[in-house]
Amino acid sequence: MPPDSLSALGDKFDVSDRMGKDSGKLTDNDDKSSNTGDEEQVGLKRKITLWNGVAIIVGCIIGSGIFVSPKGVLQEAGSVGLCLVIWCACGVISLIGALCYAELGVTITRSGGDYAYIREAFGPFMAFLQLWVNLIVIRPTAQAIVALTFAYYTLQPIFPDCDPPHLAVRLLAALCISLLTFVNAMSVRAATRIQDIFTAAKLVALGIIILTGAVQIGKGEVEHFQDSFEGTNWDVGKISLALYSGLFAYAGWNFLNFVTEEMIDPYKNLPRAIYISIPLVTLVYVFANVAYFTAMSPQEMLTSYATAVTFGQNVFGIAAVIIPLFVALSTFGGVNGLLFTSGRLCFVGAREGQLPGIMAMISVNKYTPMPAILFTGTLSIVMLISDNIYSLINYLSFTQWLSVGGSIAGMVYLRFKKPDMPRPIKLPLIIPFTFLFTVLFLLIVPLLAAPYDTGMGVLIVCSGIPVYFLGVMWKNKPKSFLNFMHNLTVLGQKSMNVSITDSQ
Repeated sequence: MPPDSLSALGDKFDVSDRMGKDSGKLTDNDDKSSNTGDEEQVGLKRKITLWNGVAIIVGCIIGSGIFVSPKGVLQEAGSVGLCLVIWCACGVISLIGALCYAELGVTITRSGGDYAYIREAFGPFMAFLQLWVNLIVIRPTAQAIVALTFAYYTLQPIFPDCDPPHLAVRLLAALCISLLTFVNAMSVRAATRIQDIFTAAKLVALGIIILTGAVQIGKGEVEHFQDSFEGTNWDVGKISLALYSGLFAYAGWNFLNFVTEEMIDPYKNLPRAIYISIPLVTLVYVFANVAYFTAMSPQEMLTSYATAVTFGQNVFGIAAVIIPLFVALSTFGGVNGLLFTSGRLCFVGAREGQLPGIMAMISVNKYTPMPAILFTGTLSIVMLISDNIYSLINYLSFTQWLSVGGSIAGMVYLRFKKPDMPRPIKLPLIIPFTFLFTVLFLLIVPLLAAPYDTGMGVLIVCSGIPVYFLGVMWKNKPKSFLNFMHNLTVLGQKSMNVSITDSQ
C-alpha cells in the first residue's frame, strides 16, 4: 500500500474505544499512566542488551544447520579434508560479512536490516524487491527448515528404527511455529528469555558432541582423517554448492541488524555482539564436524538424515537419546530467533508504506509488532508443504546472498555518494570489496551448477516487479479496493487491539 494510503488509514483509526481518533494513542480512560499526567508511548522499546544480542545471533545461527548441513557439505565436497576446509571458509566469509554489517548497523540505525540499507542506498524499488524476497522465500523458508528439523529430532527417539512419518513431522513443526508465534506476539521479554535459555541449551548440546569427539581422538579414533583429501571433488560448481550448504548453517549472522531500534546503546552493543558471536560459532562448528568424523565414516554420514543422532547412537549407546533432545531444544530456539527478527522486517516494510498498513501497527498493551509476527508465522507454516530440505536450502541460499550482496553494494555506494555520513565504524574498502567478490561467486557459479533451483530464485525475485507497480506505484486505485483494504485494516485493528506508533 502506498504511503498516502497508509496516512489516510491512520487518519481514520477511530475504530476502537481504546485508541485516539487521529494519533493512534491510548485514550485518557485507558492510559495506564493517566494518574501521573504522562501518556504511555506506543512504540518499540529498547530492551535488548548486549548478551540478548549475542543470544539472538548465536541462537539464529545455531539452529538446524549444524545438524543438517554436514551431509550436504560432504556430499558436494567429496572428502573429509575439503569438508573441514569448507566449514572454516564459511566462518571466515561470515565474519567478513558481519564486519560490513557492523558498519552498516551503526551508520543506518533503523531496524529492518538489508531492507533499510538497500532503501537508503538504491531507493524504494530495489528495497521492495529485497522485502518481497524476504517475505516470500528467505524468512518463511528458513523458519520452515528449522522447524522441520526440530520436529524430526523430537520424534526420532519414538521411531528409532525408521524415519518418523512425514505427516507427524509437519504437524509438530507447525505446532512449534504456532506456539512461538504466539509468544513473540505477546511479549518481547518472554521471547528474549526463550532465546537466552535455548541458546545455552544448544551450546551445551554442541559442547557434549565436541568433548566426546576429543575423547574419541584421545582413544585413537582418527582413521577418517588419514588421507583426508582422498576423493575430493575439485569441480568449482560442486564447491560452490558445498559452500551453500555450509553457509546455510551460518545464516543468521546479520539478523541482529533487524532489531537495531530495540537495542540498548546499539552503537556499542551491535558491533560487540557480532564480534563475540561469529568467532564463537565458527569454532563450535569446526570442532563439531571434527567430532562427527571420529564416530562415523563419510559413507555413514551420507546415508544419515539426522547426523547428530547417528553420532550419538555410535558413541553413547542407550544414552543416545540425550542428543536428539538437545538438538530439539537448539532448533526450537532457532525458530524463536528467526520469528523475532522476521516480524520486525515486515513491520519496517509496512512502516515505509510498502506493505498494508496493518503490518505497521504495534500492540497497545504488549508493544510488539503483533500483525507482522502473525503474518510471517503463517507464511512459515505454509512453507511446510515442501519436505525436501535440500531444495529449500538451494532456493533460500541464492535469494539470501542476492539480498546480502545488495546491502554490501549499497554500503560501498554510500561511501562515495554520502561520504560525510557519520560512521562510528569505518572499514577499509578492501573488506567490502572482498566480500562482494565472494557473493558474486556464490551467485554466478551455482546458477550454472544448479540452474533449476537458482533459476527459481531469480523468478521469485522478478515476480516482485509487477507487485511493486500494482501495489505501491499505482496511486489511483479504485475506491472499492481502498474501502476494502480500509475495512480489513479496521477489522484487524479491532481484533488485535493494535495501533500505529506515536512516531508515525
